Amino acid sequence: MMRYLLLAALVAFVMVPSLSRAETDARSAPSVVKAEEYLRSLGMAKARFLQTAQDGSQLIGTFYLSRPGRLRFEYDALDDFIVADGYFLYFYDSDLGEQSNAPIGQTLADFLLRDDLSLSGDVTVKSVRRSDDLLQITLMQTEDPDAGSLTLGFKENPMELKKWEVTDATGAVTEVELFQLESGIDLPHNLFVYSDPKKSEPRYND
Repeated sequence: MMRYLLLAALVAFVMVPSLSRAETDARSAPSVVKAEEYLRSLGMAKARFLQTAQDGSQLIGTFYLSRPGRLRFEYDALDDFIVADGYFLYFYDSDLGEQSNAPIGQTLADFLLRDDLSLSGDVTVKSVRRSDDLLQITLMQTEDPDAGSLTLGFKENPMELKKWEVTDATGAVTEVELFQLESGIDLPHNLFVYSDPKKSEPRYND
């Protein structure tokens, strides 16, 4: 179902085989270095997002970030949410009234949330291009033999993250566009702690 696609995009970041020398050299391009520095500089941030699935269906919500280690997605039309608390990524399914989770290090969220964020090493820059007035950087996991990719879209001058697209092993694309991004703000700590909505009193990370 539509509401599961963002979770799938965060968890199932699978990649292509090894790349040519020309492709791997892209990571040293000045624009890639600038994008890496920008991502490292992001601390606390908040944005509205529009999530679009392969079939064109869409959901709107709010994205919160507290690097390193923490993020949250909330949907306007659903009670589902995703939260990373520094250790685990949780997904709450309001239909079932249940949560599922995975260590952050096993998910795509780890790329954005790690303290030592880098566009090299265990990820490789596949391509750098400018399209739709955005700098678009496509990444692959360096050693994963499966197909898939992550494309980050940035506005330049000043640099700002505007979107990302995850292409899975089947070629299906999930796109998340960001709007009204605010950075360098204060956000409450409890945004980034899992609390069971069914409990009358919050029980964080139990």
